Amino acid sequence: MTDATASVAARLRATGTASALELRGVSKSFGALAALQDITLTVAPGERRAVLGSNGAGKTTLFNCITGDFAPTAGSIRFFGEDVTAFPPQERIRRGLRRTYQISLLFSGLTVLDNVYLACRGVSRGRFSMIRPRRSDALMASAEDLVRVAHLEDVRDRLVSELAYGQQRQLEIAMALAGAPRFILFDEPAAGLSPTERSDLVAILTGLPSHVGYIVIEHDMDVALRVSDQVTMMHNGRIFKEGKPAEIEDDPEVQALYLGGGDGH
Repeated sequence: MTDATASVAARLRATGTASALELRGVSKSFGALAALQDITLTVAPGERRAVLGSNGAGKTTLFNCITGDFAPTAGSIRFFGEDVTAFPPQERIRRGLRRTYQISLLFSGLTVLDNVYLACRGVSRGRFSMIRPRRSDALMASAEDLVRVAHLEDVRDRLVSELAYGQQRQLEIAMALAGAPRFILFDEPAAGLSPTERSDLVAILTGLPSHVGYIVIEHDMDVALRVSDQVTMMHNGRIFKEGKPAEIEDDPEVQALYLGGGDGH
């Protein structure tokens, strides 16, 4: 066993049955603006959770704190039992955290397969190697698998610039799955998708391996409720409600806020 492997094994033993993600009293202020206020949230390993809320509710700021793009003003963040509050984004990635973004971050001049391969390469030990990969390369095999998971087999050799918008969002999911992540943050994956593309998205998310947990922030309540086990409703930087999808959907306060155009700023 290598030192690196031993380190990973020791970390997994230490976390045991720890929560996948645990936020305690997380707040984030930008000057006088309190974007997040005392967020306490626990997500179990393999859990699929939706975070809902209108614009300005604090959803994206929450993601930025979890990934390390923003340092919280107060509170702590643990990832599988390890305190990562002060860790930079790359250290959280190494521990198995991934994220997609509202704006596509793809190489438009490369093929679908090449994009996924580069994502796999980017989280591997050999990411700085300049040797051109062979078809027998293990990372290439992983990329092929992820292309299938994202339902992109038919366009694997097409340039990203030639893809429909929905296919580009599917590609982002494939890339987020590179390197066997333990937890993924999906930032409005259904934004801009047609009804058919949204159905494909639901099938992809619900078909992910059961050990891969995720949080999805989404404006489309129908999609969010279909792909989640638990739902957290945010309003004005705070957690407003939590519950099962059916409970949230039927809650009159949620309906008044989310469907009635309540102020989320």
